[in-house]
Formats: sequence, structure tokens, C-alpha cells
Amino acid sequence: MRASDTPRAVCINALAAAAHSGHQQPRRGRSRSGMVLSAAVVTAALLSACGGDSDAEDQAPIAQGQQIFRFDTFGDETQWTDTLRMHEVIRTAVDPVTALSVGLKVDAEALPAAVVTGIQNGSVDLKSPATTVALLKLNAVVGLKGTVETINGKDVLTRVGVTCALCHSTVDNSFAPGIGKRLDGWPNRDLDPGAIIALSPALSAAVKAVYNSWGPGKYDPRFNLDGKNGPQVIPPAYGLAGIHKIISTGDGDDLAYWNRYVGVTQMGGHGSFVEPRTGVNVTNGTDDLITAKLPALQAYQLSLAAPPPPSGSFDAAASDRGKLVFNNAGKCVTCHSGTEFTDANSRLHPPSDAVSEPEPNGAPSYASRSATKQYRTAPLKGLWQHAPYFHNGTAPTLEAVVQTYNTKQALGLTPSQMSDLAQYLKSL
Repeated sequence: MRASDTPRAVCINALAAAAHSGHQQPRRGRSRSGMVLSAAVVTAALLSACGGDSDAEDQAPIAQGQQIFRFDTFGDETQWTDTLRMHEVIRTAVDPVTALSVGLKVDAEALPAAVVTGIQNGSVDLKSPATTVALLKLNAVVGLKGTVETINGKDVLTRVGVTCALCHSTVDNSFAPGIGKRLDGWPNRDLDPGAIIALSPALSAAVKAVYNSWGPGKYDPRFNLDGKNGPQVIPPAYGLAGIHKIISTGDGDDLAYWNRYVGVTQMGGHGSFVEPRTGVNVTNGTDDLITAKLPALQAYQLSLAAPPPPSGSFDAAASDRGKLVFNNAGKCVTCHSGTEFTDANSRLHPPSDAVSEPEPNGAPSYASRSATKQYRTAPLKGLWQHAPYFHNGTAPTLEAVVQTYNTKQALGLTPSQMSDLAQYLKSL
């Protein structure tokens, strides 16, 4: 074989030919721009075949997934607009101050300079619903997607839907509280989704009372299906790479399972979700706006690493001692094992193993409402960031987590051991 016949050489020669064709004079009836475009397409295809654009190919699903995560409603405007009529509430009664008070966030990077200046000097009215509509028109409200039309010279919100980012993103507050750069994957523990949903004029007083009982950072992803009220803390969507059991009860074997569940049964997106173990069978619309997007959405979410603890946020010496407690007297490593600090890929646990039960306010065991009827061991990376803890938020701090384990499992840890262990957990 001649050197010029190697696959790499063939690719290079083909690229050269494609480049040459792009500089030829166009034939009669064919524009130069058409020739150049064709050559560009051929060149891109050959680059891919030669392996020259593999990095871009690897990143493409992640980039697509980011757009889906942030801005795709899966057609759920059918639920939030046509059924719940939330567009009416937002355009008439939800000003930015109100929106921020229920935990909605604003993406500062989506704000034009004039709006930034207006917020700073007070010329932008943050107590007017019209300003909220303007922010939705800019795609600046994290997790909300609005359709704004000009009617009689005025911007009017005509449709609204929600995206994954509503619950599973927040901002860094770099501009002002609730306004800053996006932090995708971080649970929005300021968000009060129940209070937001309860604003709908389409709901009964009894249902509104349930939604209003949840409070910030909590949501019951089964209430609308089984009628039981037991809100769970909104979980992080980062640090999930390599973990097969994504949610607290281990339903499904990958992230796409839960994305489909939430997309269809909670967001109201168009598609189907069927789970024989719980009897859930939901179909929205006559089209499927979810299935084709699940691979890219999962790729993006799995690319989100857990955030490292801020410098100086824990006592390093105490953390070193706490690691010894974690691996020995505390018996934590029995379940929180491996590099991801969880045995979820190999087993689930009965509710009797969960120190977080019984549920608050007499609610039934959350596991009993799930497909597995069990719990997975939660991974621990990024713990410092997402208080409160346990699936139901019954531990407000990591110190409270350690105290709960020490009491319910009769570990016999001393106060200093518990303090050191909490510092180690803060370091993960």
C-alpha cells in the first residue's frame, strides 16, 4: 500500500479536492454561494469521517441537552396555559418582586445592558407585572418559557410553560438576590412550587391548600397521581454520572426514566409514561415531544459535576478526623461506599433502614408510593450545598444528620466524633 492510500491520506486528499471545488467558478444557473455552501458541507462531513471533529461530536449532545434542560417545555403549555391558566395570573398579578419572593430566579446574562441599568437606577419597575412579561420575553426567568405577543401595541403573555431548570437550577446571586448567572443542576431550594401552582384559578380550594402546605424547596411528584400529600425536597441534578439509581427510591435504571416521568406526569409535556408497578399510565397530547430529546438531556445532566465546597467552609483538621469516623465508628461506609459514596448500583434498602422515617405530619412512607417500595443510598458529593437533608428534608443541617444517625442507629459517637464527622461531610 502506498502512503497516499492510507485512510488518513485519502481523507486529506478528499478534503483538498473539496476545498478546490469550493473555489471553482459556478456553472451557469448555479450561484457561487451555493458552491461554497456545498463545499463546506462536504468538508465538514469529511472532517468528521477523518476523526478531525470528534471533540465537537462528543460535545454536541451535551450542548443540545443544555438547551433542552433550560428552554424546552416539551409542549407543556397545554397544562400550564390551557388548563391551569397561569399566563393570566402572571401577566396580571406576578411582578418581579413577587416572583423573587416565591423563589423564581432571573438569568442576569440574558439581560440587555439597558435593563441592567434600569434595575440599578430604579427606572425599571420591579413591582409591575409588565416587567415580568418583559423578562419572559427575554428568556430571562429561569425555568419559565413564555410566548409574548404584541396586541394593540402592548406586550401580552399569551402562553407559558415550564422547563427542567425551574426546579433544578438556581443562580449565583452575583447581580442581586435571585438574579445572577445560572447554576444548572443545583436544586432551587428557595422555590415554592406549591405556592406558585396554587395561584391557578382553575384549582379548588382544597387542592390549593395542599399545594400551599409544601413550602420552599419541596415538591410532591406523586400527589397529582395518588392523592397523598408527602412533599420531598427538590434533589440536585448534578454529580449523577456513574449512578444508575437516580432518585431516592431507585425507580428506573437511568436518568432518562425519571426525566420521562417528570416530563410527562409533572410538567405536562407531550408524550407517554407507563409504570405497571405503580399503575401510572399517562399520555398527553397526540404527539411525542419528549422521547427523542431524552438522550441529549441525560448527557447534559450527567456532565454536571457536584460543586466543590467553598474555600474555608469546613475545618480541614476536623474533616480528616471525621473521615476516620465515617469509615469506622460511624459505619457510614457500610452503605455510602465507593467513589460516589453510594451502594445504589448494587442494592436498595427497605424503609426500616431509613432513619428519615416516619414522614412528617403523618404522611405515608414515601417508599410505599414508589415503584421499588425501597430507598437507595444517597450519594454524598456536594452535600455542603443542598440543605435540608434526607428525602423529606427532616434534617436542617449536616450536624442534625449525624445526630439522627447516632440516635436511631445507636452508634455511640461522642460529641467530638459527631462534630468531626459533620466537618468531613461538608468537605465532600
